[in-house]
Amino acid sequence: MGKKDGKKAGKKDSQLVLRLDKAERDAFVELCKDLDTSAAREIRRFIRGFMKENGSD
Repeated sequence: MGKKDGKKAGKKDSQLVLRLDKAERDAFVELCKDLDTSAAREIRRFIRGFMKENGSD
């Protein structure tokens, strides 16, 4: 096996903290579960789409 540099390819290494109403957060997480996805995945998808639509790569 080769040397490891401590990071996997594509590994997330940053966080975005946001505050929202607990009921809204819980409903979002539950909906994601119902749709067999994760809240984090859907937030990342939103961010990527938003950046693409608004001219940022």
